[in-house]
Amino acid sequence: MSSTREDVIVEHGGKDTEESAKKNHNKYRREKPWDTEDVDKWKIQAWDDTALPGGSLLEESSFATLFPKYREKYLREVWPIVTKALDKHKIACELNLVEGSMTVRTTRKTSDPYIILKARDLVKLLARSIPCAQALKILNDEVYCDIIKIGGMVSKKERFVKRRQRLVGPDGATLKALELLTECYILVQGNTVACMGPVSGIKKVRQVVTDCMKNIHPVYNIKRLMIQRELAKDPKLKHEDWSRFLPTFQKKNVARRTPLQSQKEKEKQDSPTANNNNTSSKKKVYTPFPPPQTPSKVDLQLESGEYFLSERDRKRKHLYEKNIQSAAKSKEKKAAHEAEFIPPPVKSVPQNEPQPKSPTTAVDLESLKTKFSSKRKSKSSDISDFVDVKKSKI
Repeated sequence: MSSTREDVIVEHGGKDTEESAKKNHNKYRREKPWDTEDVDKWKIQAWDDTALPGGSLLEESSFATLFPKYREKYLREVWPIVTKALDKHKIACELNLVEGSMTVRTTRKTSDPYIILKARDLVKLLARSIPCAQALKILNDEVYCDIIKIGGMVSKKERFVKRRQRLVGPDGATLKALELLTECYILVQGNTVACMGPVSGIKKVRQVVTDCMKNIHPVYNIKRLMIQRELAKDPKLKHEDWSRFLPTFQKKNVARRTPLQSQKEKEKQDSPTANNNNTSSKKKVYTPFPPPQTPSKVDLQLESGEYFLSERDRKRKHLYEKNIQSAAKSKEKKAAHEAEFIPPPVKSVPQNEPQPKSPTTAVDLESLKTKFSSKRKSKSSDISDFVDVKKSKI
């Protein structure tokens, strides 16, 4: 068996010849003189009507889109412009005001098979409140569109409104910066974000919008886009990895207190017992034993002896306790009611304090004293003051 193996190796020229005899994948490939480096393979060539064999499509394709009621008036005004633009591409369109729908379909003269998808995007953009002049640009080959649904990304409505406003920015500044960096037209309307532009720009817009709804501020992504734009201008760094130049923003979860929690904490700190509790509280000693089991209702009844009473006696006892409680409560209420009719205590002036004498009374007393003293001096104790002397002599 070994001799045969050696004969095979010698016959094929040994191990060196085995390693050298590798498959040549370019052996049967022919040269392509038209495939040179100056050819742009990503360039979209204009459609030629003669390129389609037969000159027309075999089957009819159609797409319909509903539009909201508030767009009806505007669509009626601009529909002739839409019809005229689609007629150039041999596409038929219909505006149904009863159903509230727009329909586009191919005709026998349609030769471009992809133009019907462009027409479908056109009616979608018109339904999403994009102006007609801007929406008609979607018929160009280098312009694409994307409608991002943001309604279901956030559960709470208030939070959704705040994040949507964050995407727009103050006076639309954030949205304008995003449009300049991505070279796209962006419109935030209701629960959707519609954007138009090149494919690379649309991908960036979708990423920024999704991150914004996930609570990542658009400013961070705009900063990254600005750095990427500057790096793309440098021919040396054009085909290198940019990860070392781009900033990485880590999300930090900061514990925020609700107004009720902060108010309770403030009340605890302000209370006088807070300091005493802090000083008196001791560190709990660890014990491997579980806490004692709380007694059940039956245990409490056995403890009080109520368990052995009959149902009738038990009800009587409960009724008696209830009557005592109600009597105590009624007594408290009656006392509180009577307290409302007790007059407030009168403030009594202490007797030790001398009462202030008014200057008018002091003057009157002095005058009275002098008056009485003068009268006493002028009076005599003669009997003639009381008896008529002349009459008695007669």
